[in-house]
Amino acid sequence: MQRGGPPDKKKLNKANLNRVTALFKPHAGRLWFIGVLVIITAAIGLAPPFLLERIVNDGLLKRDLNLVTQMSVLTMIALLASSLLGWWFGFLSVELGQRIMQDLRTKLFSHLQSMSLKFFTATRTGEIQSRLANDVGGIQSVVSDTAVNILSNVVTVVSTLVAMFILDWRLTAMAIGVMPIFAFVAKWVGDQARDVRKESQEHLADLNSTMSETLSISGALLTKTSGRQALTLDRFSKTNTALTKINVKMSMIFRSFGTLFQLTFSLTPILVYWLAGWLMATKATDPLTIGGIVAFTALQGRLFFPLTSLLSTQVELGSAMALFDRIFEYLDLPQDIKDSPNAVELKAVRGEVEFKDVSFRYEENQERPTLEGINLKGNPGQLIALVGSSGAGKTSLAYLIPRLYDVTGGEVLIDGIDVRQIQLASLAKALAVVTQETYLVHDTLRENLRYGKPDATDEEIEVAARAAAIHDHIATLPEGYDTVVGERGYRLSGGEKQRIAIARAILKDPKILILDEATSALDTESERLVQGAMERLMEGRTTFAIAHRLSTIRRADQILVMQHGQIVERGTHTELLQSDGLYRRLYEAQSGATEATTLPV
Repeated sequence: MQRGGPPDKKKLNKANLNRVTALFKPHAGRLWFIGVLVIITAAIGLAPPFLLERIVNDGLLKRDLNLVTQMSVLTMIALLASSLLGWWFGFLSVELGQRIMQDLRTKLFSHLQSMSLKFFTATRTGEIQSRLANDVGGIQSVVSDTAVNILSNVVTVVSTLVAMFILDWRLTAMAIGVMPIFAFVAKWVGDQARDVRKESQEHLADLNSTMSETLSISGALLTKTSGRQALTLDRFSKTNTALTKINVKMSMIFRSFGTLFQLTFSLTPILVYWLAGWLMATKATDPLTIGGIVAFTALQGRLFFPLTSLLSTQVELGSAMALFDRIFEYLDLPQDIKDSPNAVELKAVRGEVEFKDVSFRYEENQERPTLEGINLKGNPGQLIALVGSSGAGKTSLAYLIPRLYDVTGGEVLIDGIDVRQIQLASLAKALAVVTQETYLVHDTLRENLRYGKPDATDEEIEVAARAAAIHDHIATLPEGYDTVVGERGYRLSGGEKQRIAIARAILKDPKILILDEATSALDTESERLVQGAMERLMEGRTTFAIAHRLSTIRRADQILVMQHGQIVERGTHTELLQSDGLYRRLYEAQSGATEATTLPV
């Protein structure tokens, strides 16, 4: 959106059309070669009507069988050559289109991957998938065929009109008199189709979002256990009905245009024959021959397909621009977190982390900041525990270290360097995050572990798994490390997934570790195994642990008690118990009620 009002629709379309054209520039050499083939094919394709004229005038009317045979053989050769060349440049154009689609998909996927966490928390997964799959897929035929088809059809139409004009300019004027009308109709239909196509894609995105949310394992579990199947089905049905109606409307727009064009083009030859008859009956000064009329009619028939294609292309382009608008809308999304021009690479990382007067807001118009006045320092090898109620800002604080979000004030430093001045790839190598909800991809255990270190050997993977106390369990599986974990790892228990995540972090060997409520949802046995694995993981690393189990908090070098986005207390377990503060009250309430091993979060 531009300041002062919405963007100019015409200017936006023109700008996006230029961007679509720019997609072909890297393949200019191939386009030129295809263009030469198109011109040769069009030239050869003009031969049959003129050969037909000779067959009629000099062969059939004069009963010259030898000439008829010669001209017929030449006509077949011309048709065969034209067809073969047409197949060749058609293949080259499809291949070119697929390469452009590949480039576009890669560019869009890469751009989306570089977006900050804020984008993904604010956007439905189904909507993102729809842009990548449906929108890009919807323009495939346009990109694959349109450029070469326009060139081929323009060359065919122009060369055919020139040939028709050579045969008889009067008949040509009659034949092309209706073209401006259809150009206007095609533009109108294209505009209508563009609006309808955009609405159709929006409904399709909604449908995909509903399916993504409800047909995943988590979604299915939620709907079944809450008895919401009927409500979910009703929501799906309404969106599906709206999509059906808009698709019917779009189909009828295209069908009505095609029917009108075909009807008019079928009537045009009748007008041409009438004009030819009138010219012959009135004995015009420029006489017509039977062969000339036959050749002209053949040339006129040669116009039908390319003209239909050109006008349909105008309609399809208008429709496809709605998809390009949606794709470019995502490509134009600003990357709020990216490498600065002078970003440096972290080398020989020590793991010193420091917050200097840090403040943070998720949105500029927040009434009060999420974090304010945060000052802390974590030295290499220390364990810093973050304690506080839900919404106190613990996770927000920790996520500023890997730049999942950027501070709105102050600095976060690693080894004395502002994280905003560190290359993102280098920053990612220096740290690891283990969260409460472990995400595993639908692949083998071995490949899930290699997310921590893509070039890890099988021996390194096993060492990490042993350290995370998960190797023995993997060894009992029929396929061992080659066992496919299922979508989001649902073939594993919560404790097993957590230990896989810890093994992945061990394999990565980071200097800075963030544990975000990594054991809060586990049973006692799983907690014991995961706790032991995490203790080995934390050795020699600067660790920030959010809402950790009491045993870990007790031995923390620093415990930071957070409330309303501020650090209200800090110290060791013993120091904080000796003061009559929030930490002591939380600890006493917890241990006094159930002798539990977990602080409230």
